[in-house]
Amino acid sequence: MTDTVLSSATREVAIGFGRPFVMIGERINPTGRKLLAEEMKNGDFSRVEADAVAQVEAGAQMLDVNAGIPLADEPALLARAITLVQSVTDVPISIDSSIIEALEAGLTVYEGKPLVNSVTGEDEVLERVLPLVARHGAAVVAISNDDTGISEDPDVRFEVAAKIVHRAADHGIAAADVIVDPLVMPIGAMGTAGQQVFALVRRLRDELKVNTTCGASNVSFGLPNRHAVTGTFLSMAIAHGMTSAIMNPLHPEVKTAVKAADVLAGHDTDCATWIRLNRDPSAPVRERRGGRRRPQA
Repeated sequence: MTDTVLSSATREVAIGFGRPFVMIGERINPTGRKLLAEEMKNGDFSRVEADAVAQVEAGAQMLDVNAGIPLADEPALLARAITLVQSVTDVPISIDSSIIEALEAGLTVYEGKPLVNSVTGEDEVLERVLPLVARHGAAVVAISNDDTGISEDPDVRFEVAAKIVHRAADHGIAAADVIVDPLVMPIGAMGTAGQQVFALVRRLRDELKVNTTCGASNVSFGLPNRHAVTGTFLSMAIAHGMTSAIMNPLHPEVKTAVKAADVLAGHDTDCATWIRLNRDPSAPVRERRGGRRRPQA
């Protein structure tokens, strides 16, 4: 099955069917974070550094980095943020911008094989972003909307995704290097949002054979106890074949749901990761057959 292999200067991460779910930390994004936006605009990247380290320590295997601040020099800010993040962590980065000049600035300073977030289905956007992705040997997130907007019909979204995958191939970008975002809508505003995504993820896996991602927190926007909704959504999405998400690993409910889903989907061999994360460190161990050790009952 398809593996999307991404890398930093020193570390590789593979997103793929049958592999553990990849958590892409979402917090280095000034959208909706006024203090972070003001600090970055003024050249203070201490919060960027702290957020990068905290998310990796919490288990993020990749980090999404965005520097979209109105009236700021986004290309310069994004390049600086990426350089800083790569100096304090060793995980691959998703370079997140809708501005082609910012993407190019980020790709220029990046060490390794990044993920470009993102490209949509409009012809003009495809012809600007895909050559850049190909030139830098990157992978890309394909957003399943085009100049008609975001369709409520999952079949239309599938066709947009297929168009992007096929157009990427025309530029020499393999399907393994296209990760489709099926677009998660707020469940509070669209009651079928979850069902639509689950059905679409399965088709993307079975028919296009591409990996998938999403902005996971979108599903619970506006709801109380939203982390429980987000975590449950992700566990169900994993069951239908979703392989990664841009999410906040600092929320225990969400992270726990992802790790439990990995166990139940057979992506955590011998439950090793679950046991490591949840074992009581004070529990005694005893000899097991073959010389291995296990916790006392």
